[in-house]
Amino acid sequence: MADDAGAAGGSKGHGGPGMGGRGARGGKAEDKEWLPVTKLGRLVKDMKIKSLEEIYLFSLPIKESEIIDFFMGAALKDEEVATSIRGAIILAKLSIVPVRRGYWGNKIGKPHTVPCKVTGRCGSVLVRLIPAPKGTGIVSAPVPKKLLLMAGTDDCYTSAQGCTTTLCNFAKATFDAISKTYGYLTPDLCKETVFTKSPYQEFTNHLVKTHTRVSVQRTQAPAVATT
Repeated sequence: MADDAGAAGGSKGHGGPGMGGRGARGGKAEDKEWLPVTKLGRLVKDMKIKSLEEIYLFSLPIKESEIIDFFMGAALKDEEVATSIRGAIILAKLSIVPVRRGYWGNKIGKPHTVPCKVTGRCGSVLVRLIPAPKGTGIVSAPVPKKLLLMAGTDDCYTSAQGCTTTLCNFAKATFDAISKTYGYLTPDLCKETVFTKSPYQEFTNHLVKTHTRVSVQRTQAPAVATT
């Protein structure tokens, strides 16, 4: 009897076919083949665009997170997460901005600080980034310091005003200031402009050949006669 009960209970354990057993799960969404739905996505997948710099050069809008994965997949590799967190990660990939770095004083070595004074604001918080000489480090609170390190800035002075205890506004104000580094035209950028074709113009024939029309079925409500 005990053996029979044990056998019956064992069939419902974690490894058995009972309620505790789990069937084979489907693969991750990342394992599926990427089918681009935008012109930019098709050019990226067909290796017509070979870097993110080419995309930012022509200010092309990125509307597919797979484009970021294509260029930075190894650096942004993450584990399987919940749906809400995955949505936040996709939004973060679509919000990537180019960051410009510069020098303090003579242009020796690699750029190490912000190119000029920039200011960002979010709510009541105002963050100001000021260039600093080499070896200074990042003089700031922990929140801006972490964002500046992610942006590749080694030396920088910061100044903050407002209610900086609001962590979200403090971080957004810092991000706003960092994203403005390419908004200033400095003398080193005032060179003779050589106009080049946009990828959409350069690869027009390729886009025409690879274009696939997606049919959408529309349902129309039946008409109701009124008297």
